[in-house]
Amino acid sequence: MPQRRPKPVVVVTRKLPDVVQTRMMELFDARLNIDDHPFGPAELAAAVRDADVLVPTVSDRIDAGVLGSAGPNLKLIANFGNGVDHIDLAASADRGIVVTNTPRVLTEDTADMTMALILAAPRRLTEGERLVRAGLWKGWSPSFMLGHRLANKRLGIVGMGRIGMAVARRARAFGLSIHYHNRRRVAEDLEAELEATYWESLDQMLAHMDIVSVNCPHTPATYHLLSARRLKLLRRSAYIVNTARGEIIDENTLVEMLAAGEIAGAGLDVYEHEPKIHPKLLGLDNVVLLPHMGSATLEGRIDTGERVIVNIRTFIDGHRPPDRVIRGATI
Repeated sequence: MPQRRPKPVVVVTRKLPDVVQTRMMELFDARLNIDDHPFGPAELAAAVRDADVLVPTVSDRIDAGVLGSAGPNLKLIANFGNGVDHIDLAASADRGIVVTNTPRVLTEDTADMTMALILAAPRRLTEGERLVRAGLWKGWSPSFMLGHRLANKRLGIVGMGRIGMAVARRARAFGLSIHYHNRRRVAEDLEAELEATYWESLDQMLAHMDIVSVNCPHTPATYHLLSARRLKLLRRSAYIVNTARGEIIDENTLVEMLAAGEIAGAGLDVYEHEPKIHPKLLGLDNVVLLPHMGSATLEGRIDTGERVIVNIRTFIDGHRPPDRVIRGATI
């Protein structure tokens, strides 16, 4: 009888939904993180040394130093999530390690949260909620907790990819005028569907928007894309929402402007140095702060895990995984 091929060793760095972990244990020699603690450098080094497949998340920094500890059997990094800015793709390629991600899975969930922040910041939702919980609400008044309506305001989307387009569809239903800046202009039929105005110049778009939504990936080219100079272009009445990556915005400048009233407010789900939060942000009432939960739905996490499993099984079977990443581009 032919010998049964041994199951590949798959090291998973964070706790995943039970149904995903159960399936992984059925298919692979899965090494799970039951207590969900973030792996430190020593644990990551041990993981890449022992694994055939590593399943990291955005909380792991898979840099050249970690990959320098990789054993000869590590041939696949199957990322649990879409963004791969935490993985050194060049070092992975140099060592012959394939990297995959999970695109298209979390588009709707992230767009929902983006729209929630677009609503919450101008309407002061969390500020009002905190006031009620503190027992400070004295009753209705015509001049109390005044925010701003969304209808007929200009929404500027930075990055018109899948998530940006999903945000635009939601925003149109609230009467927002859709504007966008992207590396490339989207197809004419999509522009017509979204009734979207393209701005070749990001600077010019920022100067004319009421709300700015950041929906582009974090890459070396987008680090501090919203720099101090560009943030200063925003209107004093403008709001900024970020559900992408904190590194895209110069956070120190953003905090200074929010504190000085140089922009009206912000809705933030991501931070430049997370999980550390800029201490001044915590004291500002004009900011909605969330704990990087834009994609946090049970359905989304299960779909992501299933996509990871598809990538692993396809690779182990000797085929090209469907979500292979090369220098940040899914092909």
